[in-house]
Amino acid sequence: MKNLKRCVALGISAAMLTLSVCSSVSAAEVDKSQKLIVYTNSGSNGRDEWLKSTAKDAGYNIEVVQIQGGDLSNRIISEKNNPQADMVFGLNAMEYEKLKNEEVIDKWEPEWKDQVDMSLGDEDGYYYPIVIQPLVNIMNADIENPPADVLDLLTDEWTDKYTILNFGGGTGKTLLASLLVRYTDENGEYGISDEGWETAKKWIQNGHMEQDGEDYVGNVISGTIPVCEMWGSGVIQNQDERDYKFQIMSPETGVPYVTEQIAMISGSNKRDLAVDFANWFGSADVQTEWMNEFGTIPCQPDALDKASDEIKEFVDSVHSQDIDWKFVSENIDQWVEKCELEFIE
Repeated sequence: MKNLKRCVALGISAAMLTLSVCSSVSAAEVDKSQKLIVYTNSGSNGRDEWLKSTAKDAGYNIEVVQIQGGDLSNRIISEKNNPQADMVFGLNAMEYEKLKNEEVIDKWEPEWKDQVDMSLGDEDGYYYPIVIQPLVNIMNADIENPPADVLDLLTDEWTDKYTILNFGGGTGKTLLASLLVRYTDENGEYGISDEGWETAKKWIQNGHMEQDGEDYVGNVISGTIPVCEMWGSGVIQNQDERDYKFQIMSPETGVPYVTEQIAMISGSNKRDLAVDFANWFGSADVQTEWMNEFGTIPCQPDALDKASDEIKEFVDSVHSQDIDWKFVSENIDQWVEKCELEFIE
């Protein structure tokens, strides 16, 4: 109300509030009954329904639309002239850089900006970090002398014994990139050496590509296909739900750490409401609930302090791979296209 009274004192009409420097509004002044459309690639395994229900308890009326990572960024770009959503969360910096370049997300600032490590976010203020996701390979608990690196899988012993997630999703695409960046060559095709492309080809053709509808986690547990790619919170959630403890591949080179971010989609007429929701969702209290429910690793330090021993053990079991994400963002589409056209049989 302070902002409102100040604006009135200055003779600014209520109709001009959203266009003036007095435009900031308190949570009580936002009409939460309006439908807010939220795009995400992090709504699977019950996350979408939990978020919708929990947001409703907080007074919000949201619709969560789940779309896998690479497809989601393309969807937002395709809707540039007729945006269908108000905000997006879950994508990593690689995808958000594409959205920035296409001018389909706007600058904004959450209340919790100073509470998180902004080296993980966007220095220009377009997207902000909420969850850290180490991307790993999970393995059957009974494997003796388990492979320590994906390169160890490129043998007859492991033919069709590891699942590669499809490259339309953020996890599959990023783990492909994490392999290729080991073989950078400024004179190579799309910045990758011939050895790198041969390695990627062998890795793809020696493995099992994810099939629609298959229980690839169940395949790991049964030993049918005992190795599979997985995002960090998926490791924790599947261990809890299936009462199973996976072995985790932890190569010396490290594993890619991606940070799920949150952003505002250009053209939305519900910006104040979207920012208010983002302030709520990214808060330490809600991120603690999100972590406890789905095993996420929050960027909020106050939330991470409350993490379970299981989450802390998982975080301690891996370390971050050094990756030039700008280089990846500039080349990933060509990498995926080449692999899909030339290597997937």
